[in-house]
Amino acid sequence: MVDSPPIGDLHFDDAPNVGSVPGPESQELLDKQREIDSSAVAYPEDIPVAFDEGKGATVRDADGNTFIDMFGGIGVLNVGHANPYVLEAVHEQADKLVHTVDFPTEARLELIEKLDEIAPGNLQGNNRVVFGGPTGSDAIEAAIKLAKYNTGGDGLIAFRGAYHGATSGALSLTSNTGAKEHYTPLLSDVVHAPYPNPFEQGKAPDEAVEHALEEVTAIVEDPYGGLANPAGIFVEPIQGEGGVVVPPEGFLAGLREIADENDLPLIFDEIQAGMGRTGEWWAGEHEGVTPDIMTTAKALGGIGFPLSATIYREDLDTWGSGDHAGTYRGHVVAMRAGSRAIEYIQQHDLLAHARDLGANIRARLREIADGNSHLGEVRGRGLFVGAEFVDGDGNPDSDLVDAIQQYCYEHGVLVWTAGRHGNVLRLLPPLVLTDDLADTALDVVADAISHVTTAEQPTA
Repeated sequence: MVDSPPIGDLHFDDAPNVGSVPGPESQELLDKQREIDSSAVAYPEDIPVAFDEGKGATVRDADGNTFIDMFGGIGVLNVGHANPYVLEAVHEQADKLVHTVDFPTEARLELIEKLDEIAPGNLQGNNRVVFGGPTGSDAIEAAIKLAKYNTGGDGLIAFRGAYHGATSGALSLTSNTGAKEHYTPLLSDVVHAPYPNPFEQGKAPDEAVEHALEEVTAIVEDPYGGLANPAGIFVEPIQGEGGVVVPPEGFLAGLREIADENDLPLIFDEIQAGMGRTGEWWAGEHEGVTPDIMTTAKALGGIGFPLSATIYREDLDTWGSGDHAGTYRGHVVAMRAGSRAIEYIQQHDLLAHARDLGANIRARLREIADGNSHLGEVRGRGLFVGAEFVDGDGNPDSDLVDAIQQYCYEHGVLVWTAGRHGNVLRLLPPLVLTDDLADTALDVVADAISHVTTAEQPTA
């Protein structure tokens, strides 16, 4: 067996190291992509790069430019690119068997047992797992079906600022009207309640929580609340696409209470925040709140293999044979990779590392905010970090964040954006990011913020 290397051994030694970007090889591939790929392609519009290889928290493009990766495939690569401990199991499995639908294999059963080992609260030892297709949307669709199957209801409660995926049911729960306006009608009877965001709402944390919970209670209990037959409450314990919004203490516990009082399942979407991202296995654990149903994907596939799962209380396992199906629910290579990734996180105590390093990153960003009125708020948990930018009048400023992203790219650091107004700098680096790489990346981010916001200042 390959040794489980320390995180300092995983990366390209020369990161960051970039010339003029995009280089000629990347540009050629970008041009070809525009000619033959779908017009739905989006990411190269923001970071025009063609990747060639990756190691740990670093990547190289087709021209040999080396970057520090601070967005990790949008939270997919928690144990880094090409982690050798994971890849060993991948190669072994791929040489033997890849696809099994839902026939039993050691890889499948091992991952189920691993997920039980890290399950939150009273889900541990009291759960069932259903694997889905390749994306988080598939896990959300399974959760919708499971909630409806067990309650007989058809109404769903979600939150403003939510993102749950792009398939029909998941898109119904997603709050972004621009993302779904061309695809209506979607699921009927989906109601979106406010998600507590004190910075955006201009409320004290306890006021924001109280208002949100009052709205959810009214939707569920008020005879004129508008939702006749609720089936479940869907919530991100930390909103990702919504801007790395960490709800104030008491919100998740309040939802748990409302769900219990009304005999509704509480469903946590842990697709982006889970698998160790926040310094706990699952973001809901920070508040000590356990859902009835939980979705996971992204980092579940270890090093980028597509796999999703829905984990739920054992007593909700009421559906029958074939009541939920999917061709790729037996991707045993992804399952082996997922088990190895969990082991790697455990062996190297990456939960504690994520907590400590994330706290340092947020502290560094808050130091910048103290002297820069454009950086309105820094928030997050673990290596799930958001920095919200505003203009001189305190309004959301997406142009600033776009310019920061561009500057970072040109100086060898890849970052991403988020937020309802596109004005949040979002950092989702692999959990194997070292202190030295983080310091170097934050130097670039700090320079970018200074450069861009200084340029925004009016001249005398």
